[in-house]
Amino acid sequence: MKRIQKKKCRHCRRLFVPDPRNRDRQSYCSRSPCRKASKAASQKRWLNKPENKGYFKGPEHVKRVREWRKINPGYWKWSKPRIALQDLLMTQPPVIIGLISNFIGSLLQDDIANTLFAMQQSGQDILCLQSQDEGGKSDCQKSVTSRR
Repeated sequence: MKRIQKKKCRHCRRLFVPDPRNRDRQSYCSRSPCRKASKAASQKRWLNKPENKGYFKGPEHVKRVREWRKINPGYWKWSKPRIALQDLLMTQPPVIIGLISNFIGSLLQDDIANTLFAMQQSGQDILCLQSQDEGGKSDCQKSVTSRR
């Protein structure tokens, strides 16, 4: 069985397991600040190429964009289909919804759903739940302290 090779993230310097489909090229972990740093570095590399220097300037590019907008009317109005909050909340026990509602002091489904997502993420972070596509051990360090 092949051993999973961990890499060090270029941004946060933590070890991570790269996606198996992209393991040779992935240099950043999946944390939000690291993804943003990866995007910034990628854009900087693209803009520094000589053939891309004036890509967004000049009348030919204005014409290109105008033609594209004619072909794709309403592009800016398109949005991803959203999960119905009612459906999402109905999968939760009513007592959990009631507790969250009282905890945050709001009856709005948007607020409750956002809190549910945040609590789920926090719980996963505490329990160190990480998806493991190919086995191996997690980087998560659990500290156990006893109270006496």
